[in-house]
Amino acid sequence: MAVKKINKLPTVRTFLLHLSRNLLMGLFFIAVALFVGMLGYHSLQEMSWADAFINASMILSGMGPVTTMTSTAGKIFAGCYALFSGLAFIAIMALIFAPIIHRFFHKIHLKG
Repeated sequence: MAVKKINKLPTVRTFLLHLSRNLLMGLFFIAVALFVGMLGYHSLQEMSWADAFINASMILSGMGPVTTMTSTAGKIFAGCYALFSGLAFIAIMALIFAPIIHRFFHKIHLKG
């Protein structure tokens, strides 16, 4: 008779450490993406830092730009930044929620 090995669920402490590490990495990547957007809007569209912040944060969150772009370089940057932001948002959310999904798979006995 074969003995069935059961995967042990990681401890709550291990789970919380993994979750907090991923959350910090996600917040870091959001800050970097926001800074890249602010820098692009500030330098290519000649916006103030406050206007660059609001435009970058609105695009990064998926809401859309606040200010209409007037320069060709600003329009191209805004389009590229919007494409980047969509993918970055999905990747960052996957990074943050990975420990929760992994724990769920352990609970239903799926290997992950």
